[in-house]
Amino acid sequence: LPAPAAAPPPAPNPAPAEPKPEVDEGDYITSPFVGTFYTAPRPDAPPFIKVGDTVSAGTTVCIVEAMKLFNEIEAEFGCVIEEALVANQQPVEFGTKLFRVRRL
Repeated sequence: LPAPAAAPPPAPNPAPAEPKPEVDEGDYITSPFVGTFYTAPRPDAPPFIKVGDTVSAGTTVCIVEAMKLFNEIEAEFGCVIEEALVANQQPVEFGTKLFRVRRL
């Protein structure tokens, strides 16, 4: 009987890929709470802000409801709202980026 064919040598393991650093350009307004994100004070009210708005420090930009408390989230510095990163009524975690902004 012929000898069984030798198994090919195992392929060398490729080097582990380096994790790509997250591109984190700009500044963000983040959630200080775990809760539900709201863009307006009431369902029938206009949103606090829109993309493109210029706001000053202390301007309310949204609400995060946590344990039945509605917490107004304010801009910590003057900025332009460049992008909304969370949809209305979406659950958020502590540190969730809510808005991408450009400082003034």
